[in-house]
Amino acid sequence: MTRILSGALAPLFALASVLSLTSGAVHAQEKPPLKIGGVLDMSSLYADITGVGSETAAKMAVEDFGGEVLGRKIEVLAADHLNKADLAANIARDMIDNQGVEMIYDVAASATALAAGEIAKARNKIIIFNGPGSVRLTNEACGPYTVHYVFDTFAQANVTGLAAVKSGLDTWFFLTADYAFGQDLEKDTTNVIVKSGGKVLGSVRHPLNTSDFSSFLLQAQASKAKVIGLANAGGDTINAIKQAAEFGLTKSGQKLSPLLAFVSDIDSVGLETAQGLLLAEAWYWDLNDETRAFTKRFMARTKRVPTSAQAGVYSSVLHYLNAVKAAGTTDPAAVMKVMKVMKATPINDMFAKGGHIREDGRMVHDMYLFEVKKPSESKGRSDDYKLLATVPGDQAFQPLEASRCALVKK
Repeated sequence: MTRILSGALAPLFALASVLSLTSGAVHAQEKPPLKIGGVLDMSSLYADITGVGSETAAKMAVEDFGGEVLGRKIEVLAADHLNKADLAANIARDMIDNQGVEMIYDVAASATALAAGEIAKARNKIIIFNGPGSVRLTNEACGPYTVHYVFDTFAQANVTGLAAVKSGLDTWFFLTADYAFGQDLEKDTTNVIVKSGGKVLGSVRHPLNTSDFSSFLLQAQASKAKVIGLANAGGDTINAIKQAAEFGLTKSGQKLSPLLAFVSDIDSVGLETAQGLLLAEAWYWDLNDETRAFTKRFMARTKRVPTSAQAGVYSSVLHYLNAVKAAGTTDPAAVMKVMKVMKATPINDMFAKGGHIREDGRMVHDMYLFEVKKPSESKGRSDDYKLLATVPGDQAFQPLEASRCALVKK
């Protein structure tokens, strides 16, 4: 009986051995996931602008792409840099060296972006900036695998400053965040104002993430400038606008101009205080049917409308994945070449129409000038902007011939 059972079971043992070998071969052939990593401000003054919303936008892009590319599943990672440049650099280094990240996205804030950008550059990895604004990212700090996707200080200054001076608001005083972004924004706006015939009467620099603007606002008030330019962002912009209203600056005739503001900032300030502000934006949720459709999906997950930075994350991640697919590899040189060669088939999605990436890494697209609505004009929360003008990308952004990027052929 024992011999009969053993003989009957022998083929089953053989089959099991074959299946085991086949299973091992399949596992051996499985490809590692393609990882993309967000270095984000999840908890500081830019958390509403990027943060969890940027991570959500990246995941939406991956899902819409199909979840895998070149036989590899796509994973989205995210980490909080706490708005510290050294931490941003360490996170970028760990993502690339230890976690196998192939592309880094967003990196909100300019100081953190400059730090993380140096790590990506040294390791020949693609990094796409959505939240930071410093024009240095496509000038002195440019790299062969660097893309600046959403906005920059030159475009913000060009769109807002030029419109203000043309309307007669020709004397300015700046409240400037004392780091790379604020300094660049003040410098670029000053250039636009002076070239347009205006004057800058002075400026004062404040620490990042300031809670008390009283002394700075008193200096701005004493300048008698027609416009107080806010060369800051996020929580600093919100606090400056609220406290300026408490000081009665706008009632005394001075006008505030936030040189970088997002719809999340206006929501926080409220239309009663923010009404009439002129501001430049790269994108707005209520521009057209495509932007509204994306917003509906985004809000289902976050309960908030997306900022331009978050919309830019979605677009840039999708563009990167399409380039990987077209290149047939994740090799940065090949992927970047495809991303730039896509000028023949420009970036056309809910974020941009006819967008393209230049050799300095600047993604050129239309910018918009908005006026903040009066409360009586708004239909509800986040219905904040009236479109005043659409500025073509080649007029909004720094001309390529003026670039200080070493990669640009002169």
